[in-house]
Amino acid sequence: MLDFNYTMEKLSDELSVCVTKDHRFGTDAFLLSDFAKVRRKDLACDLGTGCGIIPLLWFRHREEGPRQAYGVDIQELAVHQLEYTVKQAQLTDRLIPVQADLSNLQQLKEKLPFGSFDVVTCNPPYKKAEHGILSESHSDIIARHETMCSIQDVCKAAAKLLQFGGRLCICQRPERLLDVMEAMRNEKIEPKRVRFVQKRGDTAPWLFLVEGRKGGNRFLKVEEPLLIQDENGEFSPELKRIYRLP
Repeated sequence: MLDFNYTMEKLSDELSVCVTKDHRFGTDAFLLSDFAKVRRKDLACDLGTGCGIIPLLWFRHREEGPRQAYGVDIQELAVHQLEYTVKQAQLTDRLIPVQADLSNLQQLKEKLPFGSFDVVTCNPPYKKAEHGILSESHSDIIARHETMCSIQDVCKAAAKLLQFGGRLCICQRPERLLDVMEAMRNEKIEPKRVRFVQKRGDTAPWLFLVEGRKGGNRFLKVEEPLLIQDENGEFSPELKRIYRLP
């Protein structure tokens, strides 16, 4: 028995995820998991994985999942949650939970094969460390604010993990767009495509998704916006596809 309160949320007929009040997930995880376009032959890694939702979504139907994936988080509870999910889903050979500080590259090197990954993903903290943290829990502070890692740390870690030509996929708030692209370029990860997420076609973006390629040439493709709602206020066809709804 686990020594914390949790529930299991169903992702597919084959897979449920262990969630707690400290480590849960939202729409952005589904969007990033889909945007990353992970292939069956890929070795993939999700940094700051929390309950492991992003790599778990790759295995909703395990025959579609990558050959192997790692989920890395600094928080012990998050890793325990993912370990439990992996055991229940019988994914122990395919999805490997790792407790590590991604800003400590030496520690990361001891636990992960540097220079081997095809894809690295990260749903990083959205806010600067000093903004509005007083009333939040410790786990929420780590998840939402750059107290334990910065976007620069994420890109430095990804640059070490990725093989040449490997891809880093990140989601962030629009006001951090230049911060993310600058951090990527500083680590020789060239932004190659970006997609803005909007509630509707007539609303401003609330999120962006960006893919950078290690050692890539300078050429950025701006994709059409991803709309969350249709004209009737219902889930858009694309969001239904991502959620795998009828």
